Amino acid sequence: MSSSDLWDAETAERYDESSAFMFAPEVLEPAVRFLAEMAGDGPVLEFAIGTGRVAIPLAERGVSVAGIELSQPMADQLRKKRADIPVVVGDMATSTAPGEFSLVYVVWNSIGNLRTQAEQVACFRNAARHLTPGGRFVIELWIPGIRRFPPGQAAVPFHIGRHHVGFDTYDMATQQGTSHHYRRHSDGTVTYGASNFRYIWPAECDLMAQLAGMHLERRLADWNGSPFTNDSESHVSVWRKPM
Repeated sequence: MSSSDLWDAETAERYDESSAFMFAPEVLEPAVRFLAEMAGDGPVLEFAIGTGRVAIPLAERGVSVAGIELSQPMADQLRKKRADIPVVVGDMATSTAPGEFSLVYVVWNSIGNLRTQAEQVACFRNAARHLTPGGRFVIELWIPGIRRFPPGQAAVPFHIGRHHVGFDTYDMATQQGTSHHYRRHSDGTVTYGASNFRYIWPAECDLMAQLAGMHLERRLADWNGSPFTNDSESHVSVWRKPM
């Protein structure tokens, strides 16, 4: 049984609207371009494929895409848009998709949905099992905003927009956190939602990859290829399975 929160039908139906900022061209296009280059001529597998935010534009570029998704309602929303993208409904730490892939990827901090270290290690191992020799595993993940906590502060913002405001709260002792989402809808109403996660430092990711038999190939600050530095607030990391 997965420790992940499970998106229900109501959440899935409103997901694209409530997460519109994630679909903005300046956010989405660099990710799709980077992943298409990583894929080369091979098929790719997305863990936590959701409603197809990344998978659909990749498929429109001619990339053969498959997915694993825990939430049946999220997978149903994807199938309404692109019925030709195969999706296995299950846990990304243990579920298996048919075939082998040149690229496995998980974006937008989704590996944090697995809320135990053991499940996150299993996710890296599951990615390695799906890869062809020489294949790559790519993760997009934020750097926990712990340094931004002044004494007495309870939360740090991760997004402030016209229609969405989000804050993260952290438990430093357990590496558990909660994202709090406040969304203003077109009818003027405001709704609140929360999702839980376990945060991971880049060095811990590298150890998980090593346990899965992969090595770090490169680490960037974002999809545009900015250098990763002490001040980076996110990273795009690429690990490779040996030939």
